[in-house]
Amino acid sequence: MNKVRLGDICRITMGQSPDSSTYNDDGIGVPFYQGNADFGKLHPTAVHWCTEPKKTAEKGDILISVRAPIGALNIANEHCCIGRGLASITVNEDVAERDYIWYLLKSKDSYLQSKGTGSTFKAINKNVLFELPVDLPSKNEQKSISDLLSKSFELATRYNIQLIKLDELIKSRFVEMFGDPVHNRMNWNTKPLAEMCKVIVDCPHSTPNYTSSNTGYMCIRTSIVKKNRIMWDKIEYISKDEYYQRIQRKKPEKGDIIYTREGAILGIAAIIDRDCSVALGQRSMLLSPDRSLCTPEFLSVAMNFETFLNQALNGISGSASPHINVGDVKLFQMIQPPINKQQEYSTFVTRIEQQKATVQQSIDKLETLKKSLMQEYFG
Repeated sequence: MNKVRLGDICRITMGQSPDSSTYNDDGIGVPFYQGNADFGKLHPTAVHWCTEPKKTAEKGDILISVRAPIGALNIANEHCCIGRGLASITVNEDVAERDYIWYLLKSKDSYLQSKGTGSTFKAINKNVLFELPVDLPSKNEQKSISDLLSKSFELATRYNIQLIKLDELIKSRFVEMFGDPVHNRMNWNTKPLAEMCKVIVDCPHSTPNYTSSNTGYMCIRTSIVKKNRIMWDKIEYISKDEYYQRIQRKKPEKGDIIYTREGAILGIAAIIDRDCSVALGQRSMLLSPDRSLCTPEFLSVAMNFETFLNQALNGISGSASPHINVGDVKLFQMIQPPINKQQEYSTFVTRIEQQKATVQQSIDKLETLKKSLMQEYFG
């Protein structure tokens, strides 16, 4: 197997922003991609065009973000202008497969990020890309490797689509049974959330001191709170003393709901679905439903409606850091369908969540396989 540098087998073009007078939003000229913000799932989406580009990429080139976030990838689907946030990589197809180089770059994401320099925005220069080491097997081997990795990534995509569809099913069943929880076109009785919950408390206003050791005492960052579920495999730990300090207002229990109330991850509700010693991190609140009035599954799904978030944010200033006040949530008028209908819905949600758990297990196993393959092929 040959050991080469990326620059030996690819042409690397660093982007350069054109004069502002030469680009427009009217589709005149060639598409102009400034950086990672223009990236899609595989191909970038044009929102600006340029009549006098300084640096360009061609259809089929790999586009890589060279400014924070470093390492994001897309494929150019047409001749385009690239700004200073991007570089284009044109693979010499006489010696290398483009898809092989694509997966190689994916495997080097952390390495490339570690090479970033700059006090405000981390960035890498052309030399970092040029000198990137590449193990280069024969083209047939490259194709076999990239085909295998492509299949694993495609399978992961299909699994994730299944999760999305199951989430959509949970929401559509809610609408079918109860309608929108804010618009309330079914004219259910309503109560302030404070009356439908035993308690609603804010998180401690301090940053947890996380530890790498499994102390048995967990703490939930808002980054692991997804709609109707907590990513327990990403949980972090705190000391026993800090745990007891952080649960003084309320010990989170199975069936309680965590709701993110500030920052980039805002307005997401999830159920604590197990008995464990867990505390809240920052930027969240805890709701303990009164089971005689509402079920956790009903309340969590209702709070994840966009209309609920919009209502909670209504009138709040500070768009740079929007937040939701605990007091506003307590006053929120929540629909109150009969508890037997809510319990029927909860049974449905539990069944779907079991299906989701099975799919998630498949995703986790596939992710482990992908990491193993990437390590084997690219080191």
